Amino acid sequence: MKKTKRKHIPKSGSGKSVAASNSGPSQPARREVLNKLSWFGLAAGFGGGAVFFGARSVKARMAEADLSRIGQGIPAVVQVHDPTCSLCAALQKPARRDMRSFEEDELVFLVADQTTQTGRAFAQQFGVSHVTLVLLDGDGAYVQTLQGVRPSAELLPVFSGLTE
Repeated sequence: MKKTKRKHIPKSGSGKSVAASNSGPSQPARREVLNKLSWFGLAAGFGGGAVFFGARSVKARMAEADLSRIGQGIPAVVQVHDPTCSLCAALQKPARRDMRSFEEDELVFLVADQTTQTGRAFAQQFGVSHVTLVLLDGDGAYVQTLQGVRPSAELLPVFSGLTE
């Protein structure tokens, strides 16, 4: 007796028809497609928000690096900064936080980046190195130098003194 191969025919309760099982992978359900599209929409929204805030942050950093703002009638706190220095970052954090207490027309925070020619020239002009704040009046005249990391409680009164 010769054995013959039988074709597998799915049972009627399996939920798939014979035609569907032979046609290859099934198409995604409408609900799955809409779900994926909603996630894509959320991701695009968050991405757009990140670009907006990132651009705003870059613009603010560029304004901080513009040392030509010194002597324009508004007192300035200028941090002599090296971006690779952890102590510089530790000084910058409380300084920026304290600057939020002032309006832009009262006091400006600027950064003399020592990796740039302008930043190095500023540091040489005042004879200072990184981890330093140089305080200048509205005319750009030297007022005071603060060296080293300082707590917020020490910086805020000094900054307030520049605006009086």
